[in-house]
Amino acid sequence: MGIAWITIAPAIIYILVMGAIHNINDAGTKDINKPIPWVIIITIFTPIALGLMIFGYYALTGEYDKPPERSDEL
Repeated sequence: MGIAWITIAPAIIYILVMGAIHNINDAGTKDINKPIPWVIIITIFTPIALGLMIFGYYALTGEYDKPPERSDEL
């Protein structure tokens, strides 16, 4: 699953940026055609996607295989 998270996160960022490029239009009248909502959406979801990549890396390296038994193992 670690590989899946690592590959899904950049794909999500790519899809968001391509969606913004495709939908931003000066002649459009709907909110999806304005750049401000897209900047907000991309700004919010980029750190989330980066967190998913970090989670995938830790899952791939086996950090979640064995939970700590004592507090000094944290």
